[in-house]
Amino acid sequence: MSVREGVNQVRQALRSRSWVTITQVLKELHPTDQAELIKELTPSERQQVFSHLSYEQLAEIVAELHYEEQQDVLKELGRDKIPGVLDEMSSDDVVDLLRELETEQARELLDLMGTEEAQDVRELLVYPEQTAGALMTTEYVALPHQLSAGETIEALRIISPDAEMIYYVYVIDEQERLVGVVSLRDLIIAKPTMPLHEIMRKKVISVSASTDQEEVALLLDKYDFLALPVVDEEDHLLGIVTVDDVMDVITEETTEDFIKMAAIHGMEDLALSPKEAAFHRLPWLIFLLVTGFLTGSLITRFEDTLQSVMALAAFIPVIAGMAGNTGTQALAVAVRSMALNRFVGKEVLKVLCQEASIGLIVGTVCGLIVALFASLRHGNPFLGFVVGVSMWATLLVATMIGALMPVLFNALGVDPAVASGPFITTVNDIVGLGIYFTLATKFLAYLA
Repeated sequence: MSVREGVNQVRQALRSRSWVTITQVLKELHPTDQAELIKELTPSERQQVFSHLSYEQLAEIVAELHYEEQQDVLKELGRDKIPGVLDEMSSDDVVDLLRELETEQARELLDLMGTEEAQDVRELLVYPEQTAGALMTTEYVALPHQLSAGETIEALRIISPDAEMIYYVYVIDEQERLVGVVSLRDLIIAKPTMPLHEIMRKKVISVSASTDQEEVALLLDKYDFLALPVVDEEDHLLGIVTVDDVMDVITEETTEDFIKMAAIHGMEDLALSPKEAAFHRLPWLIFLLVTGFLTGSLITRFEDTLQSVMALAAFIPVIAGMAGNTGTQALAVAVRSMALNRFVGKEVLKVLCQEASIGLIVGTVCGLIVALFASLRHGNPFLGFVVGVSMWATLLVATMIGALMPVLFNALGVDPAVASGPFITTVNDIVGLGIYFTLATKFLAYLA
């Protein structure tokens, strides 16, 4: 069933007051699709639907909504239902919601929650944002190492309704330290009498609560885990980070990097007014505008050369445009390599050598094409030579600048993504035109 079909069936059921039909329609949809369906309804229709859903169903729907939509839905639910919904939500989902609210609003919602659930949330709120501690959930399965496989499966039947993930059973010793992990598959194929300490994998890959969320995402991707345990300095289990939370992190980090590379840092929030959005963009644009004056000054400096051979003007946008394009491509590769931790140590030299080779090949091909065109178009092989060599040198240098800029920014302690596309384009415009006019001036006697 599609979301659109679901919306139509729910509306029809509301008109006929068939509450059983509404429940059946929602059960056939994934919670994500349920959330999409709810967003299509009017506030009045939503309130009618909400009145016939359980706290567990409402919690699943709210968890799938954007935080602004979550606030709207909670207001529609009212203070009577909010505590039950928040208590049913995963602690990490509640934390994500509260972090987006004003302090007073967050405190009010916490006060509405049950004592135990609110305490779990408060413990997670202590951890800084974008760390494993802030990302983790405390709803996991941890059992003593002396339990047998059969006893563990029986325990899972009892614990699973309250756990976010049961595919991994984390094994703890008498001091509640993490000593191993057992997958659900391992439990099923093991003999019922076999103790956990004989089934478990003792080398457990874990992270501390202060580990950056991007590093957590890289570890989950590297080892293809569904979850990663978070421990303290003494290996006591604090929580787990699940793969679904990491997917959100990957989306967030990628979006953030691309926004920075486009020189519109701060534009993640699409709810900004045109005035606010403009003021977010203006600092970068003004800086690039001032930098762009250098390009104009450069052309003015070679005014005599340009006046002597007006044909040179036709290739200014070609040289400048290609320099910016190839520099931005190299920049994207370098920033991505850094994000994947593949731009450290010897890998830096490897990436730079690869980009230099690419620049050499691309420069040679494009240089030959533009040289042939210039020679045929203007009937002057020397003009073709100047334009072709300029293109070759410009693309080689622009590629290296694009690859080296993130390294420089990183060494200065600045986010490499700040080496934005527009910044690289402006720098390479100046470099490309500098090479072009310098070479043209040297061969001016053959071009006139």
